[in-house]
Amino acid sequence: MKTYSAKPADIEKKWVVIDAEGVVLGRLASIIAMRLRGKHKTTFTPHMDMGDNVIVTNADKVQLTGNKRRDKTYYWHTGHPGGIKSRTAAQLLEGRFPERVIQKALERMLPGGPLSRKQMSNLRVYAQAEHPHEAQAPEVLDLKSMNKKNTRSA
Repeated sequence: MKTYSAKPADIEKKWVVIDAEGVVLGRLASIIAMRLRGKHKTTFTPHMDMGDNVIVTNADKVQLTGNKRRDKTYYWHTGHPGGIKSRTAAQLLEGRFPERVIQKALERMLPGGPLSRKQMSNLRVYAQAEHPHEAQAPEVLDLKSMNKKNTRSA
């Protein structure tokens, strides 16, 4: 038996649209990370960009369980002495760029390196329900019907 290794000509990328309204953030991010890497395909090859192009809509309506909306803190440093800054998940979701919560969750689920940065470029996150990718004819992936634990009421 020989181990199968995909070649660039063998890779077939699809477009998938996911509605994040009412879906739990961690469950959403783990499914998207699997789609971006291409692990859902039988021809998965770890060193190739096999994943689909993923469009996430309604990013501002994503749910967090427990007290994470209030307690989860995102830190960054400005580079100046004493320049550590922080925001809670609630501040990010109610702020100007609520899609960053999903982007950060996905960045931290993918392995670091050039390949994962390439795979992150296949992700498009929008705060509202509209997206400009109708020409690609994306297929809808319904996470709410996959498992009842995927959803959470506000």
